[in-house]
Amino acid sequence: MIQYIKNLTQDPKSDILSGLTVALALVPEAVAFAFVAGLDPLVGLYGAFFMGIITAVFGGRPGMISGATGAMAVVMVHMISEGNAVGAALDEAIPNLGLQWLLITLLIVGVIQIFSGLLRLGKFVRLIPHPVMMGFVNGLAIVIFLAQLNLFKETIDGTQQWMTGSDLYIMLGLVGLTMLIMWLLPKLTTKIPSALVAIVVVAAVTILGNIDVSTVGSFIRDGGGSGLEGGLPIFQGQLFSMIPTISGHWSLILMTAFLLAAVGLIESLMTLNLVDELTDTRGSGNRECLAQGAGNIISGFFGGMGGCAMIGQSIINVNSGGRGRLSGIVASVTLLCFVLFGSALIEQIPIAALVGVMFMVVIGTFAWSSFRILNKIPIPDAIVLIAVSVITVWQDLAIAVIAGVIMSALVFAWKNATMIRARKHTKEDGTKVYEIWGPLFFGSVQNFNSKFTVKDDPEQVEIDFIESKVSDHSGIEALRNIANKYIDSGRSIKVSHLSTECKALLIKANPEWENYIEHDVNDPRYHVMSDILADDV
Repeated sequence: MIQYIKNLTQDPKSDILSGLTVALALVPEAVAFAFVAGLDPLVGLYGAFFMGIITAVFGGRPGMISGATGAMAVVMVHMISEGNAVGAALDEAIPNLGLQWLLITLLIVGVIQIFSGLLRLGKFVRLIPHPVMMGFVNGLAIVIFLAQLNLFKETIDGTQQWMTGSDLYIMLGLVGLTMLIMWLLPKLTTKIPSALVAIVVVAAVTILGNIDVSTVGSFIRDGGGSGLEGGLPIFQGQLFSMIPTISGHWSLILMTAFLLAAVGLIESLMTLNLVDELTDTRGSGNRECLAQGAGNIISGFFGGMGGCAMIGQSIINVNSGGRGRLSGIVASVTLLCFVLFGSALIEQIPIAALVGVMFMVVIGTFAWSSFRILNKIPIPDAIVLIAVSVITVWQDLAIAVIAGVIMSALVFAWKNATMIRARKHTKEDGTKVYEIWGPLFFGSVQNFNSKFTVKDDPEQVEIDFIESKVSDHSGIEALRNIANKYIDSGRSIKVSHLSTECKALLIKANPEWENYIEHDVNDPRYHVMSDILADDV
């Protein structure tokens, strides 16, 4: 409890101000992602509120922000459109059936994520290689940048067209003013978030100067929405009555649920890892899995679109001084207050100000050092870094990270497979000794087998693992097969310096191995210390 109170806030002023800043940045993001998924803006805003408040209170990373995200919106859009089509085709047409399917899907997503936390799968994020992390950061920065470019479009005669003329110049000028304030203000003072000041100043300039620009309100209306104003989220008690409409579509629902759960957890855990590095602290991946699952379940029950951790908003929060849970709580509650009471005011905020904030996030997120180190790191690592960046932009985050981890694992396996060596010498009694060096595992089995010349070896052979370790079942089988070849040829075989675990596995599968494994061997690496201890006694 004491630790939780410390995590709640150590700097209330910074947490509150950064929370207000994040709330402003959450509005257009939640609205935009709702449009991507084919949902009403309020569904995105409610999803951002529930994900934000639950993960802020119970999550594994104080200061990290969760909400409706583009990565999950892209996954759910196909199921929503399919559900709407099914609803329209029924004898008694059901409007927004796709949304009802989504809410049921979120319950399954939450259960999967909670089980992931209970099974402690969150710790596997620590196994993600650094090149994959850098590629993820770079790719996500590019995705955020490209998403902002869509805001340089305006609706003319019902179609989206790129801004031109004075509209474009005004937009660029306001974006530049926002970025300039965010760059200069921290040099003068860090007591107030530069992003919040920039948004307020740019909004004041446009309102007082009566400048006609795209605002949050016009953005929503152009997308087909009616505005931000709404009531409190309502419990969707009729959810389970919709289950019969899923008949024949469970495969689509379950596949979407597993994809959403995977994408949500990967993005959340990667963001957690990144915030850990920025703050030089360490969060709990398993606890974050539980909180993300609970957030999606509650969001589904109350009509939100669910979501996961948001890297852009998390970085805004951290850079604005928000390090405690209070910052996420303030951001979520403020977002709900915008919907309930402040919609008219928030709708006047220029989109240009929010674009400028996100451009600064892109600059701060992108690992510029990757350009400098590309020719200094191993070529396979450079290839992984670039590949993850490209795949993140081309496909999505989950595919990019999984591909990057697989590529890194294959490179690691290949390198270790070629490392295994066998030093050979003969003892005075004629015993030929194979001193194995390097790991024996599935990748090095073939090279290991090639080191032995069974037909040409003497009557007594010893395989010494003092500089090696049998790492997996393939290695154990390879060792057993080699030993059996010597035994079948009538030769005597002895295996020394095996690890305790390997001994137990070998003897369990073949009890006769008790006669071939040397148990009480003085390890030459430690005999000097043994002598010293003996002398002291």
